[in-house]
Amino acid sequence: MNDIAFDGHYLAPVITAALVCGTALLVPRLRWPLAPLLVTVATAWWGWPLLPLLAVALFDLAVDRRARVAVGCAVAALGANLLSYRATSLWTAQSYASTLLLPVLAVLVGLWLGGRRRLLQALAADVERLHIGSQLREEAARIAERSRIAAEMHDVLAHRLSLIALHTGVLATKGDTLPAPVAERLGLLRTASVEALTDLRDVLGVLRDPDATPTGAALTPVMRDVAELADEARAAGQHVELTTDGLPEQAPTTHRLAVHRVVREALTNARKHADGAPVTVRIDYRPPATLVEVTNPPGTPRTDAVGSGYGLVGLRERVTALGGHLNAGPAGAGAWRLAARIPHPLGVEQNGTRT
Repeated sequence: MNDIAFDGHYLAPVITAALVCGTALLVPRLRWPLAPLLVTVATAWWGWPLLPLLAVALFDLAVDRRARVAVGCAVAALGANLLSYRATSLWTAQSYASTLLLPVLAVLVGLWLGGRRRLLQALAADVERLHIGSQLREEAARIAERSRIAAEMHDVLAHRLSLIALHTGVLATKGDTLPAPVAERLGLLRTASVEALTDLRDVLGVLRDPDATPTGAALTPVMRDVAELADEARAAGQHVELTTDGLPEQAPTTHRLAVHRVVREALTNARKHADGAPVTVRIDYRPPATLVEVTNPPGTPRTDAVGSGYGLVGLRERVTALGGHLNAGPAGAGAWRLAARIPHPLGVEQNGTRT
């Protein structure tokens, strides 16, 4: 630097070269490939005043996974400097150690920081993919539950409308023994029930899974009582205590379907996550709301249990669609509680007895 100060006419070109190289390094559009080229050439000629900028350029190249280019620039700059301006040469006895150390450190630190940055980006992308995948699976579970509800209601309503059409048809055959207005009303009722059954099949029948079980099996949740679920669980070695208030007929069919699904899911989860623990099931069909609560203390988790893990998502979708709410979570002391409350629609009979 003393030589530069002594020969002042060299100071301006060095400062100009440093400003040009610094600007190229700061402007994103010039950082590749112009900036490394300018810094390499300037360092090769002017030597140690441009060495810090060379280190910055090498660092940027290493971060961007251009380690070979960085090594090439360093070799070119250091090698060419042997034949360049001697007053600021990199190869003096006082500076040759820093001449070699600074570029090497810049490349190594750049490689480490670039690898760490890419690792964090990859982890963030994985987390985002997992989050999106979880959302898609939850949405698929909700859609599947809605389709299942539609298919079940198709079966239930089709069964009942068929009964109406059947009985009105039987009565219509005895129209000669009935008053004319009654026979006419029976004919209208039969026609309306047949048309409603056709419309129902057209609207909801397309939602049935072609691989689904036959109609009789789909009606299982309605035709069977929850007590049969408890009996099956006991036969499999599960300890189940069932308490029922009111009659199932006091609740709408959709409520009985939901209760059946809640109890079945709760018993399955208890077998998976609390094997050997007793399960308590409480059901109240009486207005103003259908209530179901299933609790179990902690038990031994089973290692052979498999499942989608989205059964509760489907249950919540079903209960919410009926205007109710579902709660699932710890109940203290390691116990687990699954409970649902579904309000009865207006017009449901409010009589019944406690059983």
